[in-house]
Amino acid sequence: MRELLGRNINITKGSGQMRKYVNTCMEELAGELCAGLIRLRRGYVDAAELLIRIIEAEREYPFEFIFFRLTGYRPAPGQVAEGMFAGKGFLSDLQALMFDVCDSFELKVDDYQGSVFDTPSLARRFNISTKTVQRWRRRGMPSRRLVFPDGKRRVAFLESSIQWFTDNHLKDVSRSVKFTQMSNRERVDIIRRAKRMAGFTSCRLSDVARRIARKTGRAAETIRYTIRNYDLKHPNDTIFAAMPNPLGDLEKSMIYRSFLRGIPVPMLADKYHRKRGSIYRIVNEMRAKQLLNRPISFVPSDEFEAPEAVESILGDKTSVKRTASVSNRAAGPPSGLPPYLQALYDVPLLSAEGERLLFRKYNFLKYKADFLRSQLDIDRVRTSQLKEIETFLVRANVVKDRIIRSNLRLVVSIAKKHVGGAQTLFELISDGNVSLMRAVEKFDYSRGFRFSTYASWAIMRNYARSVPKERYQLDHFATGHDELLDIAASLRTYDPNELNMNELRESIEVVLAQLSSVERLIVTDHFGLDATNPQKTLEVLGRELGISKERVRQIEIQAIRKLRNIMSLDGNEMVV
Repeated sequence: MRELLGRNINITKGSGQMRKYVNTCMEELAGELCAGLIRLRRGYVDAAELLIRIIEAEREYPFEFIFFRLTGYRPAPGQVAEGMFAGKGFLSDLQALMFDVCDSFELKVDDYQGSVFDTPSLARRFNISTKTVQRWRRRGMPSRRLVFPDGKRRVAFLESSIQWFTDNHLKDVSRSVKFTQMSNRERVDIIRRAKRMAGFTSCRLSDVARRIARKTGRAAETIRYTIRNYDLKHPNDTIFAAMPNPLGDLEKSMIYRSFLRGIPVPMLADKYHRKRGSIYRIVNEMRAKQLLNRPISFVPSDEFEAPEAVESILGDKTSVKRTASVSNRAAGPPSGLPPYLQALYDVPLLSAEGERLLFRKYNFLKYKADFLRSQLDIDRVRTSQLKEIETFLVRANVVKDRIIRSNLRLVVSIAKKHVGGAQTLFELISDGNVSLMRAVEKFDYSRGFRFSTYASWAIMRNYARSVPKERYQLDHFATGHDELLDIAASLRTYDPNELNMNELRESIEVVLAQLSSVERLIVTDHFGLDATNPQKTLEVLGRELGISKERVRQIEIQAIRKLRNIMSLDGNEMVV
């Protein structure tokens, strides 16, 4: 804690796994407490609940007060954020802090004396719905995430927390409990209405619950719970069939593909007889599985582990612009090249410093993506987690594309020297481009070599395999350069004809997921990105969507512009 007091915690943001906080200083403090001594962390959680009980949403408080009540240390002037902060923001941040600290170590139910309830058991105790419990949480009932005896980590409520909330929100609690206490006559009437509606219509349980709720004045969730409870108690006289069987991997994959094609979630919910929330969970599950199965390789570096790595590597957007490019247009392209190959020489080369910065940024982005991916829980996936990982991967691909475009002329210059065999110039360039992309993945910028040297040997080694006569020349040319040969040794077993189409498709899907459903549908179907469906014209898409051809064109232009912004290197921060 003394180290924490020695730092100014009102500037640096917390790690990528932290939840969204209202106050940045609270986010930083939560990160420090999560990394503190394990034996002190339970005390931080309990202290946060005590603060929740005394803070008033309408008042303002200094951060120094929050810091002292949580840690027991009184900071010196200037060591923490100054000024007054709204109590409402602190209440939200304290609950988030409790969850973050609980998730940072194993805090078990047995660590607390007295009764501990999870959400379903608390709902049964008060005879209310689980959604009512969630509403109580939003109104300020403190909760933790504890490890239950079955080994699973769930939201938990202490007896003392429940007692405090009911004492201070007696009116709300009484109304919720009273509202769910319906008479037997009311239950019989609800079941009668549900049977009649289910017998004459093909409505789902949620639709029937909403209709009966409008007629009876009860909440739709209460109606749904009453009907479902009746079905459980009367299995031979059910109103609605049991919950559908779990979907298999094939069906989940079809749902995910349909979602990427732009099929609206309500349509998918109707087709597969699922709730919208279930469809979203399936989509997130499939996204998480693809991320977990996707190989993410990077060249490690000690500077990636530094606390200020995010700020120093990703924070300075002007450093790469200032040093990355060196104009080399004076030399001009070699004669005899087609126009589209001559255009490669319009792309400026990279300076040594700019090249180092780009490779450092490229590997750090993949390091961050791999680190966040390692903390994914497939059973409890949050959309914010997936978007953060995908953002790092997309940004890494943007940096990689910048490096490759700046070195394509190197491939052309080497390929021209190998023309004359069975392969044409264009085949050699294509073969060399694959070697160049592989070299970007393997290059270690920290060793001090220029990438052009490393890439040249990688490309020439590849040509030595594809062009037999080059092997003899390369062996003679390599004399005296053993160190460079060692660097390129990992490329000996690489097969340039082996293209990872799965990784390419996953990269496309990650980008398409940033578009709206209509934009995704138009881009996918118009350009034929889905192999299972034929390419469609704008006119056909307009008829299917019920809009004009010109409107389809406008939406497509808007989507393409959005994709360009996502893939732009200058726009380092993706908007997702």
